[in-house]
Amino acid sequence: MPKPLLNVDGGELEDEPEELYALADVIHVACGGHAGDARSMARVVAACMRSATRIGAHPSYEDRPGFGRRAQSVAPEALAASVARQCAELVAVAREHGAEVVSVKPHGALYHAAHVEEATARACIEGIVRGAGAVIVVGPAGGAFERAAHAAGVTYAREAFADRGVRADGSLVPRGEPGALVTDPDAAAARARELAARDDVDTLCIHGDTPGALAVARAVRAALGPKA
Repeated sequence: MPKPLLNVDGGELEDEPEELYALADVIHVACGGHAGDARSMARVVAACMRSATRIGAHPSYEDRPGFGRRAQSVAPEALAASVARQCAELVAVAREHGAEVVSVKPHGALYHAAHVEEATARACIEGIVRGAGAVIVVGPAGGAFERAAHAAGVTYAREAFADRGVRADGSLVPRGEPGALVTDPDAAAARARELAARDDVDTLCIHGDTPGALAVARAVRAALGPKA
């Protein structure tokens, strides 16, 4: 991935504006675990093709009631099978539209668990490779997930968030706490410029379900410059 790319988590809400997809370099599409179905995947893929936006998969713990943001205990074999199934479903939809899936990023609680749990990280990588093949894997820098990707010979893109607040130690402010979300476009753009200057950030994320996501995406896109 050229540095830094703007990736947006999409296909999670019915009313996401198509402009949001057009502003991104990559859309990571919800593929059934926490949100999304065949119809929504087809809608987002078609929109991405119209705007020359690359397509990624966004698998999750299978937890639609909790939107994939609740911690789960899933056996590695079952987790790998679930991730593979979700990725393969999006790959099939993309192929129907003459497109390909170029990257995979876990969602929510799975993303954070894979960063700190070696078995979860390995299961995620196994499922990604099984379901999507030789794609770029996107996740946080310096943890179990990155180590598992490198061990498997998988290209890894280190991610940071333009629309999330951080604590003094660099960790994300938990959702539900004050300052967890950056919804002011100017603040998000300033954070994007700061993150883009770092050596350990390959791609910046905006969540499609962040309030005012479109305005935030416009500001961050302007800060980063034209699409790669």
